[in-house]
Amino acid sequence: MKIDEFGMDTVSLAGPLQSRLRTMKAAGFSQVMLSARDLVGHPQGLQEAIDLVRASELRVTGFRALRDFEGLTGTLHAYKVDIAKSMIEMCAALGCKVLLACSSTSRQAATDSESLVRDLRKLALLAIPHGVRVAYEALPSGRTVDRYARAWDLIGAADCPNLGIGLNSSQIFASGESLEDLELLDPLRVFLVQLSDFMWQEPPALEERGATAEAFRVFPGEGINSEGLAQLVMSLDRLGYRGDYSFDVANDDYLQLPLPTVVERARRSAVWLAEDVLQRSVPLPGALRLREPPSQA
Repeated sequence: MKIDEFGMDTVSLAGPLQSRLRTMKAAGFSQVMLSARDLVGHPQGLQEAIDLVRASELRVTGFRALRDFEGLTGTLHAYKVDIAKSMIEMCAALGCKVLLACSSTSRQAATDSESLVRDLRKLALLAIPHGVRVAYEALPSGRTVDRYARAWDLIGAADCPNLGIGLNSSQIFASGESLEDLELLDPLRVFLVQLSDFMWQEPPALEERGATAEAFRVFPGEGINSEGLAQLVMSLDRLGYRGDYSFDVANDDYLQLPLPTVVERARRSAVWLAEDVLQRSVPLPGALRLREPPSQA
């Protein structure tokens, strides 16, 4: 059983940082997705939090998330540049190679491509001296960039080697975006893939997407979109993607459960994806049949 490709996000777990890291490691995970809040909110301070992460021997998949960076001007732009510099420095201090930047939802942001490309290029250049790559991710609620195909267009126009795309399954399915556009991507410029399932019977209305994204995702295979998730992972595998997958599962219910209970759910999802999905990523025509996904118990 190999689950090294899959990692957990601390957003799924309650409790002290050290306990969350220890429980992930004990379950067999080798990587973790962290947020800036995990570090700056640590009671013993930033450096102690960084030391805990390094001592855990978990590789940091990515660092999240810089928001509302592109398209601003004047003092707002200068403010966001300062925020970006601090997050890049924290990312580098962790030994992390990927900073997640989400498309802007700000009504203050410009909508023209020239402004967005200029700022994405600037962000990437800020990260280069620290050895950090920027994964730009489209949010369904993004003002201008709400689909991954649009994000990819801007990334191509910015033309920086350390600027690539971040993909998030829940956001792709919430937007109703076709997986066919994945064929447009260069797998070497896909810097991060975040996976989660959901309970929606159909994509939610725009005003509901934020609440669902922040509070009620479930692990891959636990919701109603097991087949869609499998198709996404297999499409990326056929494309040639060999990077990391992180379980981006924000769920208020999980935060009320013991750490081992939640991590075991994540482990079952990782095993399902590794053994039942990726091993048959190129099925015979008409032969695709998903095995039973992880139990929701």
